Amino acid sequence: MPDQAPPARCQNCGAVLSGRFCSACGQRVEHEVHSLGYFIGEAVEDLSHADSRLWRTLVALVFRPGFLTREYFAGRRTRYLPPVRLYLVLSVLVFLTSGSIFVDRPVTVVTVNDRGVTDVHQAGNGSKTNGLDCRRFHYAGPGASWIEPRLKANCYKVTADNGLMLKEQFLHHLPRALFLFLPLLALFMKSMYWRPRRHYVEHLLFFVHDHAAAFLLLSVYGLLRALTSAPLVGTLAGYAVAIYLPFYLYRSMRVFYGQGRTLTAVKFATLAVAYLFGAALMIGLLMLYSYLVL
Repeated sequence: MPDQAPPARCQNCGAVLSGRFCSACGQRVEHEVHSLGYFIGEAVEDLSHADSRLWRTLVALVFRPGFLTREYFAGRRTRYLPPVRLYLVLSVLVFLTSGSIFVDRPVTVVTVNDRGVTDVHQAGNGSKTNGLDCRRFHYAGPGASWIEPRLKANCYKVTADNGLMLKEQFLHHLPRALFLFLPLLALFMKSMYWRPRRHYVEHLLFFVHDHAAAFLLLSVYGLLRALTSAPLVGTLAGYAVAIYLPFYLYRSMRVFYGQGRTLTAVKFATLAVAYLFGAALMIGLLMLYSYLVL
């Protein structure tokens, strides 16, 4: 009796194969080395296919507020991208496009001295640090022996590049600071939606999806500003995002929590006040941290 060939195994996890896909890890069975054209075609197919999880998730994220969170807790999860992964990817994307969102546009500065000599030069429209006297920095609180020298040293750095490095540090740490901010928001939301009782993670995932949507919209806005030289396009896109985001949050609260318009509006206003207060505190602490780690 001839020896039987050993069963085919998945090259990814080693499980025995019984079809075109591995039953253990889901990887497709492929035995040949493909050409570059094959890989390009596969990538295009994955991104453009009507049933792609990527496009289905992004369209629902932007145009159906609260829908993805509701679908997640209804158990319909495999058809969409995981919420935390979605948040992290879009937070990186908004960081990459933040240069177009928070760009300092040059302005013309005209100065005339007491002798009547006129000087015309270009300068950014951000906060100027040329008049900052770093010698005046003094700190006598806890950790003064470490903090005060660092404050003065970094003051000279900020003055030298007019705050550019500080802004880059701030934008670099902002997505992670927001990620730490979300659990506090979820705790506050739990205090407003205590009947019917909901689990803490429901509020947390609600904010994960809403912030992911905000990151995506801001990224599109940043790309528009980077790709077009028409100021009107960037201005209109900015107004559109500023109007749509508050509506988006209100609508997502209505869809996910299922309460009436009036009650949702009251809770939305309460959340907005708490969010602005918390965000101001977070930005202040983040700015201090960004300054200290220059």
